[in-house]
Amino acid sequence: MIKIEAAFKAWMPLPQTELVHENPYELIVAVILSAQCTDKRVNLITPSFFERFPDIYSLAEAKEEEVFEKIKSCSYPNNKSRHLVNMAKYVVENFGGTIPSSVDDLQKLPGVGRKTANVVAGVAFGKNTMPVDTHVFRVAQRMGLARPSKTPLEVEKQLLEIIPEEKLYYFHHWLILFGRNVCQARKPKCHECFISSNCDFYSNSVR
Repeated sequence: MIKIEAAFKAWMPLPQTELVHENPYELIVAVILSAQCTDKRVNLITPSFFERFPDIYSLAEAKEEEVFEKIKSCSYPNNKSRHLVNMAKYVVENFGGTIPSSVDDLQKLPGVGRKTANVVAGVAFGKNTMPVDTHVFRVAQRMGLARPSKTPLEVEKQLLEIIPEEKLYYFHHWLILFGRNVCQARKPKCHECFISSNCDFYSNSVR
């Protein structure tokens, strides 16, 4: 882990989310929109969205059809429109209009699964979490940081066992960005990889 951390740190000293946001409300909206959608696309959508729905209260009062018009260029806009409006209503009715900070409370919100809850708790509130999206799920197993697993939760538990709590934030972003840019799903760029010497996938592929 020490060698891997040093390699990641040399590659990207201060990793952070690529979703543009200014507060927990904007972050949770962006993360919900990012499901099966690129951060680049989300960042194109959110300026207009937040101009129309600047806070949780305006979103809670919105009609799904109006939200749909603002997000229709992203994937699954019908489902996300419903989730966003219901999430906002739930926050207003049950949390006084304030986005909750705990993973457990966040998971109570419509449209918010464990991964989204972990992202918001970690990025917006500085909690030590390990969100496991498709990139983290793939990269952790390829590298041998996690055993072959069937669910993101299994990978999350294994990563929590080997990564120091205070470094979870950085490792989360490193694994995601590494998965997007280097260790891609269909054609991993092993010839460009700076941690191939510590990667089970690479070791097995060159035999």
